[in-house]
Amino acid sequence: QVQLVESGGGLVQAGGSLRLSCAASGRTLNNYAMGWFRQAPGKEREFVAAISSRGGNTDYADSVKGRFTISRDNAKNTGYLQMNSLKPEDTAAYYCAARYYSTAERRPTTYHYWGQGTQVTVSS
Repeated sequence: QVQLVESGGGLVQAGGSLRLSCAASGRTLNNYAMGWFRQAPGKEREFVAAISSRGGNTDYADSVKGRFTISRDNAKNTGYLQMNSLKPEDTAAYYCAARYYSTAERRPTTYHYWGQGTQVTVSS
C-alpha cells in the first residue's frame, strides 16, 4: 500500500505562486508514475499534470501549461507541483495520485493511490 499526503495549499492572490508537495509512504515510488488532479465545487475531477516514474517525461493540461511544473524527488519519495501565475480559475482541491506503471497518464481511473487533497484558493 502507498499512502500519499499533500501539503502546500492555501490562499493566494492572482498572479502569485504556490508549491504543492506529495509525500509518499509505505513503498518507494521509483516504479510509480505520479499525477496531479484538481476538482472545483460542482465540477468533475480534472487532470492537471503527470510525470513518469523516473521523471523523464511530463504531461500537462493545456490550461496550466507554461505556468505549472511537475517534478519529483525519488530519493525523498516526494512529488511536487510548482504553480506560478495563478488565476482564480485554478481554485480547487488538488490531489496527487500514483500508479504502478512507469508512464505518465491523464486518466484518473488508471491511478491506484490517491491523497486526501489540499485546497488552493486564488483570489482576484
